[in-house]
Amino acid sequence: MEHDTGRIPAAYRAVMAAAEPIVRWWGRLEVTGLELLPAHGATIVVANHDSAWDPVVIAVAARKRRHIRALAKASLWKNPVLRRVLDGMGQIPVRRGEGDTGALDSAIQCLEQGGCLGIFPEGTRSQGRQLRARSGAGRLAHAVPQARVVCAAVSGVVDIVRFPRRPRLKVTFFEPTPPAPAESAIQLSNRLTAELRAVAPVAR
Repeated sequence: MEHDTGRIPAAYRAVMAAAEPIVRWWGRLEVTGLELLPAHGATIVVANHDSAWDPVVIAVAARKRRHIRALAKASLWKNPVLRRVLDGMGQIPVRRGEGDTGALDSAIQCLEQGGCLGIFPEGTRSQGRQLRARSGAGRLAHAVPQARVVCAAVSGVVDIVRFPRRPRLKVTFFEPTPPAPAESAIQLSNRLTAELRAVAPVAR
């Protein structure tokens, strides 16, 4: 099976190389279901969000198979150094709570070009709370119906900062249940979030 590693930006490879020892060795990363992540073609990776480390851990878990572009909060681009890194990695800024159609258009374009896009349906870190899903993940799936949807349940990530206690990270890739007839975007986002939280409950 052909992988899309030839299109991975240098900045993305550099960040993954720096993060891999922390995530795989220090974090004792366990990955299951990676074979369910398509090696090429339009793919939406939907994940739960408990820690700022989640995007990095998921990206490292998928590194040998896909380059995952992600929708990230636009405020991160205020730092000029971080902005260069994020742009170099191909990440997409999104202004939360503003109906950012520009970010949605960029995400759709990524998928229509056969890319792999990561999104957190909860929109922000849970911080120990049960959050309601937002419609973004469902809107993307409806806009690009040929895209495969794969869930990535990540757990143990909140323990990364508890040095010297070593975390035990786990990423479980799985296929969600098939959509119901006439399922709306928000209903789809809600269902995906519920399926993710059934595997990875909210962590403080």
